[in-house]
Formats: sequence, C-alpha cells, structure tokens
Amino acid sequence: MARPDERLARSPVRDGWIERQNFADAAAALWIEGELVHLEDLVLHDAHMDIRTPTHELTRAHAVLGMRRRILAQPGDWALGREGLEEVTGRGCAAPEQAGIGREGEGKTGATASGEPDGWYETDEDRLADEFAEIDAVLARSSKILSGGDVPAKVPRRGERPDLIYDVDWNEEERLAEWQAVIVETRELPVVLRVAILLEAWSGIEVLQHAAWLGPLLVAALLRQEGLVAGHLACLHLGAKNIPRERRRARHRGDRLMAFVDAVKEAALAGLNEHDRLMMAKSQMERRLKKRRASSKLAALVELVLSRPIVSTGMIQDG
Repeated sequence: MARPDERLARSPVRDGWIERQNFADAAAALWIEGELVHLEDLVLHDAHMDIRTPTHELTRAHAVLGMRRRILAQPGDWALGREGLEEVTGRGCAAPEQAGIGREGEGKTGATASGEPDGWYETDEDRLADEFAEIDAVLARSSKILSGGDVPAKVPRRGERPDLIYDVDWNEEERLAEWQAVIVETRELPVVLRVAILLEAWSGIEVLQHAAWLGPLLVAALLRQEGLVAGHLACLHLGAKNIPRERRRARHRGDRLMAFVDAVKEAALAGLNEHDRLMMAKSQMERRLKKRRASSKLAALVELVLSRPIVSTGMIQDG
C-alpha cells in the first residue's frame, strides 16, 4: 500500500489516477453487493450526460463516488471524527460518544474529573418526559383531525426514518458504537492487520442497513489517517472484488481475515498496474504533441483522456 502512494507523490498522472480509481472502486462496491453498474454509465452520469434513465444501482454507485471524493478532500482524521462520521452516515450520530471515542479516535471517559457524568448524558426522567410529550402531541393532533380542523402535514424530525424503508429494530447507532469499539481495541496492532479486522467486523456487525459500502471507505480513511497511504484513498472494494466470495464469507474468522488481507494486497497491485499503464499511455500520447502549434488543444485532450476511464464526444466538446 505504501509503494503506490510513494509513486503518486511525484507522479504527473496523479490526479487522473485518483479519479480513475474512484470510478473503478465505486463500480466494484456495487459488484460486491451483486449489482452490475457499467463504468460508461457511471462516467456519463457523473458528467450529467446520461443516455438512459439512471437506475437505482447507478445512483448508489454515484453516491459511493461522491463519498470517496468527499473523504479525500478532507483532512485525514475527518471521516472517523465525530463531525465527519455524522456527515458520512447521514445522521446526528451519538454513537461516537457512546463508544468512548473522541475526535481523534482516542478513548473518552464520558465523565468529569470528579467522577460525575458530564452534561451530554440524559437522565431517565428526561427521556420519559420526551416520550410523554410525543404521546400528548399525537393525541392533540388526532383530536383536531376528528373535529374537522385543518392539520398541517407532519414534518419528520431530524434523524427520523420511514418504517417502510428502515427496520425500526435495527439500531444503527448501537452497531456503529460496537464497530468503533473495535477501532479502539485494535489500536496497538499493525495497520494492515487492523484494517482486515475492521473490514471483517463491519461485515459481521452489519452496521448500516442501506450503506454497507461505507465501511471499506471508512477503513480506507483509517489507512490515510495512520499515514500508510497519505496521497489517496485505498480502493478496498476493488481489491475485494478479486477475492472469491467464498473466502470473504468463510465460516472461520481466520480465513475471512486472510481474505481481507489479500484484498488489501490486491488493491495495491491494481493501483500499481493502473499507474504504470497510465504512465506508458501518457508518454505515447505526448509523442504526438511534438511540433504542434502552441494553440493546439491536443494537450488538454490528453489530460481529459487520462482523467476518466471513458470519454465521449460530448465530454470532449464541453472540455
């Protein structure tokens, strides 16, 4: 994992390589879940040049692509910090504090120096009062409806999710806190082994109902936070794609951990091969630029081709 990062630090194709890897990893994230997203459709959708109505799978792949860009644009410790985790999971998340993890991933006691709980925790009386207030609001609304009065449409509260889509018994905050506890417990382990354990734990705990792809992105952010890969976000989905499902879902935990270690290795090898291929393509195309006029736009075309896995005539015209 360190070798491609070292090459990227001085590489003339760094930006193009990162963008291509982002697209490839987004498509691989859906492939792992059993959904096929064509790379061509994803590139065109990202450029707002869809040639057909976007599918649900394509929209989800584009969400993975956007999240990768979002995490990479922020400091290395942002994604696993409190504010970053709340944003990437799409909620006002209390789980980081419940798990005893601060912004930098360090332990937090949740109590003052005197041993008394800090102001963050609610008492049982406060929670009970909130429940009674909700019941009173429902009764008042029902009475008004029965009497024929005009009642405005109910506005969902922040963090409230529809029962039709989300399982109410699936406590994501509690599961996320459990996964964050694994982050704390593995702090002293080698980075790659830690990555494998976190990937296996995310898959076993099933933290989020509809965003299983987020786990490898958070683990890749941990790699970046630890300094093993400083200049890019590791494509762990792309690496896992090359590992048979039977190994990733093996019965024994040791076999699953070895599969995730191999996924990290496959991600690094795929990155190295793609970098070498782009460097060769760039050198070959630059030979065509010799003795061209200064006003020639071929140089810009070369950069566009290197920055996307696929380009269309419309993208070339707009570029």
